[in-house]
Amino acid sequence: MDTSNNQDKPKIVVLISGGGSNLQAIIDQVGAGTIDASINLIISNNPDAKGLQRAATAGIETAVIDHRDYDSRESFDRELMRHIDAEQPQLVILAGFMRIFTPHFTNHYAGRMLNIHPSLLPKFKGTNTHARAIEAGVAQHGASVHFVTSELDGGPLVIQAIVDVKKDDNPDQLASRVLQQEHIIYPIAVKWFCEGRLSLDGSLVRLDRKTLPAEGIAYQASL
Repeated sequence: MDTSNNQDKPKIVVLISGGGSNLQAIIDQVGAGTIDASINLIISNNPDAKGLQRAATAGIETAVIDHRDYDSRESFDRELMRHIDAEQPQLVILAGFMRIFTPHFTNHYAGRMLNIHPSLLPKFKGTNTHARAIEAGVAQHGASVHFVTSELDGGPLVIQAIVDVKKDDNPDQLASRVLQQEHIIYPIAVKWFCEGRLSLDGSLVRLDRKTLPAEGIAYQASL
């Protein structure tokens, strides 16, 4: 990726653990100029993450910090912070990063770290969200972009994509439709942040200086 004209653009560091499809959605929007920013570094805790290949294809620098090489969560987080802070990013993006951070880490990046979670938070925090949604018999499911805090999947909400649950859905079918919406709403939130329109004020999310409702902005999927 050509970085010659990126000196004045907001800098982004992305953390991944797996396939990186949300990473790809953001790479595509940055490449198209829709998101006016520079992805300076992509870090994976998994040396086999497919997302590293996506980064290489886009010409973006990568680093692997394998959590299994560290004897504590604190020592892993310190090394992660060292790599991130070397880039001096305005925004840190979690794109399928499957590690739980220490409060010291989340506090350090408070107000400048975003995550996407495959449910309509605060429902179905954690894993296996699609199967749990079907088992619970909910009519609607979806995905949420939120600021990261020390509470797992509990940070203030920015935008949620709402997907109807069909009567004959299985978890894979539902996951596929939700993922399509993740690829839409995550770049939207990143774009807002990089334009200086999105911010966190304590526990309140502000967009264009207006406080968003607790559930964030609802994006209704046509699926």
